[in-house]
Amino acid sequence: MSWYALLVLAVAAERVAELVVARRNAAWTLARAGVEHGRGHYPVMVALHTGLLVGCLLEPPLADRPFGALPGWLLLALVILAQALRWWCIATLGPYWNTRVIVVPGAGLVGAGPYRFLRHPNYLAVVVEGAALPLVHSAWLTAAVFTVANTMLLTVRLRCENTALAQAAPA
Repeated sequence: MSWYALLVLAVAAERVAELVVARRNAAWTLARAGVEHGRGHYPVMVALHTGLLVGCLLEPPLADRPFGALPGWLLLALVILAQALRWWCIATLGPYWNTRVIVVPGAGLVGAGPYRFLRHPNYLAVVVEGAALPLVHSAWLTAAVFTVANTMLLTVRLRCENTALAQAAPA
């Protein structure tokens, strides 16, 4: 279990790194007349992702769940691939990437990197990680609750983001 706790803490540290990048990028976009959308759902997103990490740490020991080697290692590979996709998104969007929905009016949509293949590849990373990270150590209840709650949140988030991007796109 200790190696799994280290994995979850590493993902938590990655989230802190994301927040540092997001804060810097928010200042950059707001300085260029960026407009924030969907502030109301942001605290829910933070709580949901925090709950995912807490659930990952608590469920396996509380439920006395063993580590299943074959599924655990395969799911760990998915967690790593999700992290790689997330940081590919961050690198591709550069200063436009954020954990909040902030768009600069007139800025064109990015069509490079993973955005050549998917409109919102970062959310694919979130969905994969949200299921795979808890399941690395058999935290199936955490995976299920996060997946259901995240589906509801992403419905709101994608609607918000698509509307914001459409309004900001150059004519």
